[in-house]
Amino acid sequence: MTPLAADRTLVQHFAELDDLRCALKRRHTLGDMVVIAIAAVLCGADGWVAIAAFGRAKRAWLQQFLELPNGIPAHDTFGRVFSLLEPAAFEACFRAWVEAIRECIPGEIIAVDGKTSRRSHDRGAGLGALHLVSAWASANRMVLGQVATEAKSNAVTAIPRLLELLHLQGCIVTLDAMGAQVKIAALIRARGADYVLALKGNQGTLAAEVVEAFIEADVRDYAGYRSEVVETVETGHGRRERRRYRTLGNLEAVPQRTAWQDMNMIGMVESEREVNGKLTRELRFYIGSIGLEAATFARAVRTHWTVENQLHWSLDVAFRDDDSRVREPNARENLAVLRHLALSRLKNDGTKLGLQNKRLKAGWDEQYLAKLLFMPPDLPSKRKASGSTKISLE
Repeated sequence: MTPLAADRTLVQHFAELDDLRCALKRRHTLGDMVVIAIAAVLCGADGWVAIAAFGRAKRAWLQQFLELPNGIPAHDTFGRVFSLLEPAAFEACFRAWVEAIRECIPGEIIAVDGKTSRRSHDRGAGLGALHLVSAWASANRMVLGQVATEAKSNAVTAIPRLLELLHLQGCIVTLDAMGAQVKIAALIRARGADYVLALKGNQGTLAAEVVEAFIEADVRDYAGYRSEVVETVETGHGRRERRRYRTLGNLEAVPQRTAWQDMNMIGMVESEREVNGKLTRELRFYIGSIGLEAATFARAVRTHWTVENQLHWSLDVAFRDDDSRVREPNARENLAVLRHLALSRLKNDGTKLGLQNKRLKAGWDEQYLAKLLFMPPDLPSKRKASGSTKISLE
C-alpha cells in the first residue's frame, strides 16, 4: 500500500495547526514541515540539523504525498518554525492522535511523573532546563499528554493542568509523594478515576498517622482488621527481591483521611533486596481510593515505575533526550512532543526490535516508515497477554 492510499492515522491530526508566519514569506507549507519532522524523529533524528538532512535524503519518497513547493526546508527554517508554533496547540494535536487510537482499558494505571531534559538550559539567557510532567498509560504504552513547568519544584501546579486535559474515566492514577495533594486527589476523583499516592515528608502529619495505624494493626497481628496482603519474589542477575504489599481499611487512626476525597485504604510496601549477600530493607506508605484488594494495590505500585523504565529511560537511551541542546522555549517543548509521539508509536509497533533498532529500520525501510506514519498501531487487544506491563503476584 502506498502512502497516498493509506489511512493517515497519525499525521492527519496535525492538519489543523495555525501557521503564525507571515503569509508573504512562507516558502514551505507548515503541514509538510510537521510531517517531515515526525518522520525524521521516528527515523532517528534528534534535532533540526538531522531533521533537515533526513528530508533531503528522503525527498523523492516524501514528494509522493507532500507538496514541497520549494524543496526541503533548511535546518534554520525548521528551528524557526517550531519556535513559532504554540506548544499548547501542538500538544493538543498530539493528544487528539492519542485519543483517536487509545484503547479504553478499565483499571489501567496512568502514571504521572516529571522529567528534566538536562542540557536544554541556557544560562546566558537565564533559562532553566525544560521540565515536563507527563502521563504514561501503562497498558497502552503511550504518553497521554505533557505539561511543561519552569522548574521541577513547580510540578505540583502542572499536575492539575495535565489531569484536566486527559480522559481518565475508570483508570487508576498513580503519583509519587510530590503529587500527594488534597486538591489533586479530589481532581482525580472528579475525572472519574481512582488514585494511589505515595507518602513522604511533604505530608508529615498524614504520613505519621498512616505509619501509626500500621504499627497498631501489626501489634494485633491484624486480627479484627480489614486487610489483605500479597507477596512477590523476584530473582536473577545475582539479586533477590521480596516485596510484601499490605492494605488496611480501618482508618479510625487516620483523622487526616477526612480531607481526602473518597480515601478508603492505606497501603504499605515492605521491600527486601539482596545483592551479592548484602541485604537492604525499605518501607513505603500510600493512600488510595481503590479499596482493599491487595493485588490491585500491588499492580498500581509496581506499574507506576513503568513511567521510569518505559518512558524516561527510553527517552534518554533511544532518543538522547538529556543531550538535546535545543534551547528556544517553544522549540524545545515541541521537539519533546515529537519524541513522545515517536516513542508512543514505536512502542505500539509489533516488530521484534528494540526502540533504537526500530528507528534505524524506519530510516532504512520506507515501507516500514510508511506503516508507522499512516497505519494504525498494534494496540493492547492485538498484543499477547504476556506484555511487559504484566506483573506476576506469588
